[in-house]
Amino acid sequence: MRCATIRRGLTLMALALGLVLFSTAAAADKEDEGFKPLFNGKNFEGFKFEIAKADPTKTWSIQDGVIICTGKPNGYFYTDKSFKNYIIRYDWKYARPAGLKDDKDFNGNSGLLVHIQPPQKVWPKCVEVQGQNKDHGHIFAIGGAKGKYSVDKDAQKKAIKPVGEWNTTEVISKDGELTAKVNGTEVSKGKGDLTEGQLGLQSEGAEIHFRNIKIKELK
Repeated sequence: MRCATIRRGLTLMALALGLVLFSTAAAADKEDEGFKPLFNGKNFEGFKFEIAKADPTKTWSIQDGVIICTGKPNGYFYTDKSFKNYIIRYDWKYARPAGLKDDKDFNGNSGLLVHIQPPQKVWPKCVEVQGQNKDHGHIFAIGGAKGKYSVDKDAQKKAIKPVGEWNTTEVISKDGELTAKVNGTEVSKGKGDLTEGQLGLQSEGAEIHFRNIKIKELK
């Protein structure tokens, strides 16, 4: 009798665990609904490089589905296509320097460039979603672009994970209005004079890794 009770208990536990796993998978599928990969995890198909006369293969490499950027020299890789209304989402983390005791002492830098305008150069006319570890997600215009953007410093501090851990950044673009989220928390938003263009990720002084770069185009 006791063995039968134990078996029933184990069966119920297995069913409960199965339901949890199914619900988690269903939620993940719904979250990714409509997204398509920009990075195929194998090579840089669909991207170009802007890094002056330097060899891009010495700055960017791919290992186990992860783009590894050395951070040197300054430059960026960018999409062949131009985008207007979309949600772009990607994971990132900085390589944690040996001996780093306090994250406040780390000043790793990078960024997502949106609405890139020709000509390609370092740095182009576009809007930057800051990739600097301390100020991640802060939106601002560069290279002659114009716009008014706000940033929530308290939200940034709470959202950004310790150096060396994976984070997820999401940027929503809708008719020139941009919203940036870090790990699901909105940290910056605003609107500028640029409404569309190519997308790029920066090499700017620190080793940073990228993965799961996806986009969902909006109407």
